[in-house]
Amino acid sequence: MTPWNLLALAPLPPDALRGLLAPLGDGVTLVTARDRAAMEAALPDAEIVLGDWSGSLAMDAAAVAAAPRLAFVQQPSVGVDGHDLAALAAAGVPLANTAGVSATAVAEWCVGAALALARRLPAADAAVRAGRWPQLDLGPRELSGSRVGIVGYGPIGERCARLFEAFGCQVSHWTRTPRGAGHAPLEEVVATSDVLVVVIALSDETRGLVDPASMKKGALLVNAARGGVVDQRALVDALREGHLAGAALDVFESEPLPDGDPLRDLESVLLSPHVAGVTPQTTGRLVSAVLANLAAALDGTKIINVVNGVQAQVRRRGVSGK
Repeated sequence: MTPWNLLALAPLPPDALRGLLAPLGDGVTLVTARDRAAMEAALPDAEIVLGDWSGSLAMDAAAVAAAPRLAFVQQPSVGVDGHDLAALAAAGVPLANTAGVSATAVAEWCVGAALALARRLPAADAAVRAGRWPQLDLGPRELSGSRVGIVGYGPIGERCARLFEAFGCQVSHWTRTPRGAGHAPLEEVVATSDVLVVVIALSDETRGLVDPASMKKGALLVNAARGGVVDQRALVDALREGHLAGAALDVFESEPLPDGDPLRDLESVLLSPHVAGVTPQTTGRLVSAVLANLAAALDGTKIINVVNGVQAQVRRRGVSGK
């Protein structure tokens, strides 16, 4: 069989990528790209694209048009924002992600962040380090008994629900395709939750979906989805005005968080550098999922986690020997 041309955009050294792809044997010829120019030069021969989890390189409409042999795009993350799903679908190219691999890690981060905000752990730590002892002034509260709303109910949202319920919380959720006990209208979930957890994918439909001004006064916001899902300017206003008691953010509209961003100056915000899903366990599951899908693509068997509605079987274009 003629090896498939695999273009890897993931920001890993070539030797690390070769080690990652070693189980595929001589089934692929590896080409790497770290910038747009190198990517564009490699696209005409690319048959499989291994995406860039950082999002700096993506298969937009122009990239799809420049890749006539492209048969499959595997994104090594859950988020696929940046890729043009419609352009890939029109070209008959399936786009798959690694849904579920980070569900445990992200859900644990969301619960940990909610606990930190509710118990005011960052403020307590800062006070003690500064020589203060505000034992009666911090105003922490228990998470147990809180109403928790979850926006997004994929694997992460489902895991969040189970963990928050274990803490004695009343959990409701909203997702675009209603499912599961506890589903409620978005407006109700946002307006009535003491803790609002955002774990929905970013798309044109969900950009700016959550308006912090519509949340319950004194509520806490936890965002582990994408920065664009929450109106970030409105969030700053809601925190400054005291409408919200706090927010924990692992994602931002611009990453890294720019110098001078007002979020940096708000003591009621817990900031995290997009690491909710970054654990060794998640990495192991991600590698296994990517390799399994790439192997299925080479073998002509069904791939999983296709997100753009294309047939989940990869068909090679214009190459004999398969």
